[in-house]
Amino acid sequence: MQVEVWADVICPWCGLGNHRLEAALERFPHRDEVQVTHHSFQLDPGAPAGSSEPVRDMLRKKGLDDGQIDAMTRRVEGLADSEGLRPYHVLDNQVGSTALAHELLAYAADQGKQAQAWDRLFTAYFGEARPIFSVEDLVSLAGEIGLDPEDAREALLSRRYADRVADEGREAAGLGATGVPFFVIDRRYGVAGAQPVDTLLAALQRAWDERLVPGRS
Repeated sequence: MQVEVWADVICPWCGLGNHRLEAALERFPHRDEVQVTHHSFQLDPGAPAGSSEPVRDMLRKKGLDDGQIDAMTRRVEGLADSEGLRPYHVLDNQVGSTALAHELLAYAADQGKQAQAWDRLFTAYFGEARPIFSVEDLVSLAGEIGLDPEDAREALLSRRYADRVADEGREAAGLGATGVPFFVIDRRYGVAGAQPVDTLLAALQRAWDERLVPGRS
């Protein structure tokens, strides 16, 4: 069974959704027969590559006051903490263009390290509040994942994965995604948002059961 996940690596609900999917899969009796594929979806594809700013500043520009910002960001931090993701830095972090981060993820996928790369970037960003916006930020992380740093640097500087990243975002929109995280099971079921573990588990089971119906594959 195929599970596809569209996400942005600085989206706090995506980091939480990724954690919840892993928890659901741990409880799914057919886990060994599920292939998870990650896809890129930039929340702000127009942001200048390499740029970043504090989360609070970005949210103020969207018209939120400090009380709203604190309530919104602390809520997701609290949910993450209650589910074992700690620390989980949302408010005290930076946001910016994730174009280069997604291009590194595409490069890592070609090197057979897709899952490791997504996990490491989520952990670096939310768990360690490390920047993931510049070439140097990402080359350092590439080495930690076991990728060749200089080859990764060339991939980022050449921007050879930029079209793939853009195509993946357009594909999600074509499947009905209006935001992320967005999960698609066997190209039949779409699950939007960081749904509870039980909801994801039920979706996995329903998709699995339908595979057993005559005429379905």
